[in-house]
Amino acid sequence: MRIVQVIRQFPPGVGGLEEVVARLSEAQVAAGHDVRVVTLDRIFADPEEKLVARDSWMGAEVARIPYVGSTRYPLAPSVLAHIRDADIVHEHAIDFFFDFLALTRPLHRKPMIATTHGGIFHTQHGAFLKRVWFSTVTRASARAYDSVVACSQSDMDLFRPICPDNLTLIENGVDIGKFADRASRTPVKRMISIGRFSLNKRLDRLLDALAALVLRDPDWSLDIVGAESDWSAARLADEIGKRDLRDRVRVSVRPSNDETARIVEGASLFVTASEHEGFGLSLIEAASAGLAPVAHENAAFKAFAASNPDITLADFSDAARAADAIAAAYGRLAADSAGMRARLVAAAQAYDWTGVARRYLELYEKILSARR
Repeated sequence: MRIVQVIRQFPPGVGGLEEVVARLSEAQVAAGHDVRVVTLDRIFADPEEKLVARDSWMGAEVARIPYVGSTRYPLAPSVLAHIRDADIVHEHAIDFFFDFLALTRPLHRKPMIATTHGGIFHTQHGAFLKRVWFSTVTRASARAYDSVVACSQSDMDLFRPICPDNLTLIENGVDIGKFADRASRTPVKRMISIGRFSLNKRLDRLLDALAALVLRDPDWSLDIVGAESDWSAARLADEIGKRDLRDRVRVSVRPSNDETARIVEGASLFVTASEHEGFGLSLIEAASAGLAPVAHENAAFKAFAASNPDITLADFSDAARAADAIAAAYGRLAADSAGMRARLVAAAQAYDWTGVARRYLELYEKILSARR
């Protein structure tokens, strides 16, 4: 079938959403389908560089279109020109594309699904207005979709009140081969955090926890790996300096997967202070590497921890308590290094992309069959 994936950012952009759509598109091409990705022509972290309008990704066609307005809600109505020959349109995230494709459905009349990817609540900024928008505009737009797919149990709970009739759960897939079993074989007091330098990741709280940890034990160190977003690399370096952690923190901006894997090889723990996650892809990647995760107690991470006791939840709003949790996680790892590593790697296998891509294709077929 002709599948059109619609997403605001795509490689060379770096992030969890980009990773999910790239892997899904790759799997669908491998299954013999004709895939086009429609995305914006600039990466938000580098808006001055305009990307080529036509490209390809692992066998999928990539169409990049211009936009105007804020990166929070970029306006790109030319998306309609790129879905005319689609058998099904798969929109990702709650943004302009989600609302515009819903509004124009009487014109294009395409079968559509949307994947939630955390909704619009990644930070508390403008929380009241977000709640109003979600319960009105998002609710109305959701009705235009044949199916709204929650990519995590926390998203399922979030969207159920506004999508009572067309909501389904398909948890995100993860490239579990990328860092497979690469964590340090010997427990070391070195942590890694992987993710975009965005406000919801709360790197400030992560650095506060490290500062509290180093006061107790100077052997601790941290690698921060990701791409610039709300925070630039310069801002991050400044925050590290304010806490006198320059000798304890290494920052890697947009490293390749191979470079990240080499960093993973020197670490034993994965840490994240993120306040909100639509899914928490980086935590599953960390588990696949055998890294012991210590994660802020947001809804997505709580759902993972409920079925995996080797994931440690921590309140990163309290630096001392977060430091306690990290130290305790390291103690458990040191006491049962091989066992914990094996359990974490095994748990990550459930998120292999093969099964996830198959479930999406089954959903597409169900929608198309109902249309016929």
